[in-house]
Amino acid sequence: MNILAVESSCDETSVAIVKDGKEVLSHIVLSQIDIHKVFGGVVPEIASRNHVIHMTRVFDQAIKDSKLSIDEIDLVAVTQGPGLIGSLLVGINAATAFAFANGKKIIGVNHLIGHIYAANIEHTIEFPAIALLVSGGHTELLYLKDHMDFKMLGTTLDDAVGEAYDKVARTLGLDYPGGPIIDKLSLLGKDTYNLPRAYLEKDSLNFSFSGLKSSVINIVHNANQKNEEIRVNDMCASFQASVLDVLVDKTKLACQKLDVKQVIIAGGVAANKGLRARIKEEIKDKEILIPDMKYCTDNAAMIGAAAYYQYQKQGAHPNYLLGGLSTIAFETMEIK
Repeated sequence: MNILAVESSCDETSVAIVKDGKEVLSHIVLSQIDIHKVFGGVVPEIASRNHVIHMTRVFDQAIKDSKLSIDEIDLVAVTQGPGLIGSLLVGINAATAFAFANGKKIIGVNHLIGHIYAANIEHTIEFPAIALLVSGGHTELLYLKDHMDFKMLGTTLDDAVGEAYDKVARTLGLDYPGGPIIDKLSLLGKDTYNLPRAYLEKDSLNFSFSGLKSSVINIVHNANQKNEEIRVNDMCASFQASVLDVLVDKTKLACQKLDVKQVIIAGGVAANKGLRARIKEEIKDKEILIPDMKYCTDNAAMIGAAAYYQYQKQGAHPNYLLGGLSTIAFETMEIK
């Protein structure tokens, strides 16, 4: 099954064609990072307007690179949510128009499920498994019982981890996006600022990063008031150490409570080299699956990979209607 997939949930305009959920025949990602860098973050209106400008060109290039004819495309898949509403609507309308014009079935895919299936492109997910999903907008621990059978173990109660990285980077006067920069500078510093670790109540698998972010902001503000210098490399090392301690410890706790075969690290923050190293170093009794760097950030290949398995279980949407911007809500799974 050849699936043409569209991803436009934030600021990447992406179209890919994926065969049988595994083989990526073409993969086009047009990033807007340079456009939003001057604002220190993504501006939704600017993001959606740029999707409109470039979507047709990205479609054409993906089809050309795949060396397939339109007749050989069996299914259209598109990110249905969550994400920026304006950006999502551009992708949904483009995918729907393509499907209607060419008589193709269409399926809407949850963006978070796409991130999980990014790990299945070059590896094979074996169930049951645990997924740590970490990105600019999300921080979740999920239990994966089977294809498209996922339950929530824990989520962030406030800031997503990627959002915290960007805000701390801005506080330190660093560029956007902040995650890769802090990851790089942390290797040059030491954990000397002793920042808090928010573990919440005993055995909780939920996350909280707003207090950590506020702690960094307060230290920087107080130093500026006193005309003292902030050791940027040490602050980056301290911040990253605090984040990774919590992420890794809670993932280990989930592994202790549940009998699983694999641990999947997915989402944009899965590209963090410090996180990759710590997970592999501290969880040795489970197979660790991490997508290739090019599949960690938002991309259409992961949507095509997820759509293949979703279609097997749920089929396609009738009459080219996706039902608005509704998206799958994960049922919470309580464990002791």
